[in-house]
Amino acid sequence: MDNQIETALCCLDSISQTSVTISDFSDEILLNILRFIPSHDLMLKVSQVCRKLQTLCLDKSLRAHVHLHKEYTANDDAVKQLLKNLSGDIQTLNLSGCYWLAGSTVDQVTRCKGLVSLDLSGCRLTSIRLSNLLTSLRSLCSLALDVGPGFDLQQLSAEGKSALARLQELKQTLLTPSYGVVPCCSALRRLHLYLEASEGWREAGGCAQLMVGQSSVPHYQNLRWFSARLAPGEVNRTLLALYLAVFSMRVPEGLTGLVLSVPGVAPPRPVAMTALMESMASTVGNSVSALQLPRTWLDGAILGRVLTHGCPVYLNVSHCSSPGFNPLHVLLSAGRDLTPLRSLNLRGCGRGPLAESCGKSEEEMDTESIKALTECCPHLVHLNLSATHYHHAFPTGQDGHLCGALGRLASLRSLALPVCALAQSSPTPVNIQDSNSDLTPRSLLLGLKKSSRVGVPTYRPSTGVIEGQGEEHQDRGFCIQPLLQGCPHLAELELIGAGFSSAMPRNEPAIRKDPVACPWSYNVRDNELAALGGMKNLRKLTLAHLPGVLKGTGLIELLKGCEDLHSLSLANLGSLKTMSYTQALLEALSHCTQLRDLRLEQPYFNANAAFFEELSRCRQLRRVCLVSRHGTFQPAAVTAFMQSCTDVIMCHMFMGGTLVACKTLQKTLLESFSISRPALSVVIYPLLHEDLAHVIRGMPLCHLDEITLFKSRVAEEPVKRQL
Repeated sequence: MDNQIETALCCLDSISQTSVTISDFSDEILLNILRFIPSHDLMLKVSQVCRKLQTLCLDKSLRAHVHLHKEYTANDDAVKQLLKNLSGDIQTLNLSGCYWLAGSTVDQVTRCKGLVSLDLSGCRLTSIRLSNLLTSLRSLCSLALDVGPGFDLQQLSAEGKSALARLQELKQTLLTPSYGVVPCCSALRRLHLYLEASEGWREAGGCAQLMVGQSSVPHYQNLRWFSARLAPGEVNRTLLALYLAVFSMRVPEGLTGLVLSVPGVAPPRPVAMTALMESMASTVGNSVSALQLPRTWLDGAILGRVLTHGCPVYLNVSHCSSPGFNPLHVLLSAGRDLTPLRSLNLRGCGRGPLAESCGKSEEEMDTESIKALTECCPHLVHLNLSATHYHHAFPTGQDGHLCGALGRLASLRSLALPVCALAQSSPTPVNIQDSNSDLTPRSLLLGLKKSSRVGVPTYRPSTGVIEGQGEEHQDRGFCIQPLLQGCPHLAELELIGAGFSSAMPRNEPAIRKDPVACPWSYNVRDNELAALGGMKNLRKLTLAHLPGVLKGTGLIELLKGCEDLHSLSLANLGSLKTMSYTQALLEALSHCTQLRDLRLEQPYFNANAAFFEELSRCRQLRRVCLVSRHGTFQPAAVTAFMQSCTDVIMCHMFMGGTLVACKTLQKTLLESFSISRPALSVVIYPLLHEDLAHVIRGMPLCHLDEITLFKSRVAEEPVKRQL
């Protein structure tokens, strides 16, 4: 034994005396490392370090696929040089969300003759520019683009239209009522539509002219996938109906994916929908891979018919439950193998309206069915159970708790739950007096007799217990342990109070009323938040409408434990009459060393110098969004923060203050930092201003959809394929 120890020590000494440099790594190891470096930095900087790295940067595995999405430091000159250097090798080019690139930079894509897949979502693209691109890219099979006002399909050249006829996949974001390039794409197998037209087009009669040319849309005989995601508004619903009218002419054979996301009131169900579902279910050799329909279109018969031929990989039945129809019951009773299911959205789906009063009629989670689901779908990766209520019936211990069932899903990566799901006891009325129930002489002394003081329960981070309560409450958060232990790879968690509505909706004035909280959610306090710090692999966290959080001390322990957190969204924690967790938030931010995105929504928030000073410690920060009704900000503090954090490219603030003060600060930031940060997006506007909806429409869609607007994102979309 002594000889083994001596030998080991000698080996350690020899290693410590050996100088190991990056050149000593094998080419295979270095190539794996280089794949994590942005393409423009790799080719323009890393390749200049030494001869070995220069040689490795010539490897085709690094040059064939160029991904610049969210690479905010890639300016026009860098992208032009990159396309010039790699033009002969690039097969896949992703410029989605690069809204800051000039049109002349996009023109350089014509150099890449061998492109097979091109994503230009969010880029500046005119009809003439698109025509030149398509004429040069004869091998293109997949295309993503935006169609804005002024787009004219007739301006495309014959070669451009021929290139469109060869496309197999198209992703089209419509900023105006239009068919875009779809009429020329007769060989499509996958069509993704994002309908983002504003309501101003309805007043201008934008959809009327499309009805005349409706017959120009080809029959999709080769289509295998059709998806459409709508922004709110009647014009987008009308536009969807025009696109779906094609299916009434001819139902495609072999359609395996149908994803229709329609917020609010859905358009009338097309006559062809029944035939379309029948075709999807009966195609020999094909099973449905993805399904989502508007809430009024889906019923037990349609869902059952689809499940007869196999279980989809992605299923979204958000808010589809209705009297006599429970999607989860239909799924479990179909008698099919459910193991292929990977992503399931049951948001707002329960066994019926909650019997208790929680502010409005809301669905109660069908706990037994959820437990059966975890047994039938052991490979679930994404699960959304928000917008429902779960009230644990066994306050002592964790037997039978929802988290125990969810802990069986070892492959789970993202999860959305209602806040009340973490409450271990029923709500206790405090200081509730009914004047009609106490008429004894003792009631006459009320107000004259000194009342007993009720202590406010406070979480102590150092001890993990709650002051002011008995020992039976020292294990609060104990029910979460099965989830922590059973789902070690969980990377995204949303805890959203049932009934929560953001103060900043999409196309409507800001909400001035505070949402009513579920009484059970008051029992989810700082101790429960601290317990979530055990999720060491967490990358995205959303906490919304947690009225039981008092001082926010549990937030400190949570963020200290989740040290690799990239995205944090906090909304309406604690009291809505005052900002009660400011000090805890400031301390918690000091632990967010890897934070990229921060969204904070809280009434009466004071964005002062102390806040921005702590926020500036988050050196990886890229995007900040603050939403606060009656909130205040200090312009000098915001400017100093932006000057200190040179990587921040998005600053959106919707608070109090005058319109003049907001516009002055916005102008100052844009003039000061736009040159050094070409991707800079600054929007500062009064939250309660009547023109807010118009301002929102002018923001880059990538920021608007990913951070500025609040929404549940777990299992909202199928796993994205690389275009």
